[in-house]
Amino acid sequence: MRKPLIAGNWKMYKTTGETEEYVSRLAALLRPQEEVEVAICPPFTSLQAASRALATCGREILLGAQDVYPEREGAYTGEISPVMLQDLGVQLVIVGHSERRQILGEDDDLVAKKVKAVLEHGMTPILCVGETLQEREAGKAEEKVVSQVRKDLEGLSPREVAGMVIAYEPIWAIGTGRTATPEDAQEMNSLIRREITSLFGGDAAAEVRILYGGSVKPENIADLMEMEDIDGALVGGASLDPGSFARIVHYRG
Repeated sequence: MRKPLIAGNWKMYKTTGETEEYVSRLAALLRPQEEVEVAICPPFTSLQAASRALATCGREILLGAQDVYPEREGAYTGEISPVMLQDLGVQLVIVGHSERRQILGEDDDLVAKKVKAVLEHGMTPILCVGETLQEREAGKAEEKVVSQVRKDLEGLSPREVAGMVIAYEPIWAIGTGRTATPEDAQEMNSLIRREITSLFGGDAAAEVRILYGGSVKPENIADLMEMEDIDGALVGGASLDPGSFARIVHYRG
């Protein structure tokens, strides 16, 4: 049975002080034993503050990072290594987010290296895949997502894939207020699971968690989570407010 994961991607928001306040407020809203795993992914500058706050908040909240560079160390000005994230107690790392692919030009070769680096350092990648509006309207959405899955997971073992997280995030629904219908999201998540079955076998496909990301809100999370192949959500803007994020976590009521 796949345990749902609700992860908040804060993007480029929140100072260290705001992070500490957020963790305190979120912890007060969460139940002692949640039916889902909960994670927050602050910016790099707030990871240490988040790690310290989470250690004393009294709730089980996972710490995630928004990106990583695939080398342990070196002359890579401005980058953050998996060793540095590991040192801060990071458990999850977002890899291949569409904003990094679209704005910063990251390609599948680099994303695949990042996935491997995260796994090699004992953390869990949240691999993001998804199509643009132009690709969807041209009937190429499935081709694009399958291509990303194949390239980004190349060389991994079935066991490694089984333990990671994949997030389907249609690029046209991120930060736009537009949301794929639950049926659209289910269709793509099911496609991803079938591709994992083809590449890595049925056991890996049955265990890997596949999230939906793209304007997830308290108002639509329950309908999304009713779908068979949606195992949680990668939440953007709605995760910035602890009250809103807690309502998403408590989608079952």
